[in-house]
Amino acid sequence: MHESEIGQPDDLYFMNLALEQSLLAYREGEVPVGAIAVYQNNVIAEAYNQIEQLKDAMAHAEMLVLKKAEDAVGDWRLNDVTVYVTKEPCSMCAGAMVNCRLGKVVFGIRDKKYGAAGGAINITNLNGSLHNVVTVGGILETECLEIFQRFFKDLRSRKK
Repeated sequence: MHESEIGQPDDLYFMNLALEQSLLAYREGEVPVGAIAVYQNNVIAEAYNQIEQLKDAMAHAEMLVLKKAEDAVGDWRLNDVTVYVTKEPCSMCAGAMVNCRLGKVVFGIRDKKYGAAGGAINITNLNGSLHNVVTVGGILETECLEIFQRFFKDLRSRKK
């Protein structure tokens, strides 16, 4: 386990747990995005993309983990929660993070085309917004990207 200098689990440790969730998505044939929610250094929720399985365009890993975190905390306000996700949130997920007052989001893969936490746009930190989410990107980016690329390579080879 990776730990910070004060002995608490750090971003690498938690991102590895999110990577485990992304592998579950991969095995289910879902785009391999995984997420976990952490409160007081404890994992309180975990999820992976389930769009195909649930036939729900909103079943992104982030949306699912936010709902589970709200249930675990007993409130829609997640000010003291950190979400770790293997890919930069899209605009829907970033907007949900702002709306639930998420404390922090840590992600792996940066998405310059569709990312909404600083990639293409920055919904998590809009000027004048009611709430800004602390955002850290690029954690275990290589490992997250490797799973993502392998998934799409496998998908292309199955279509041939």
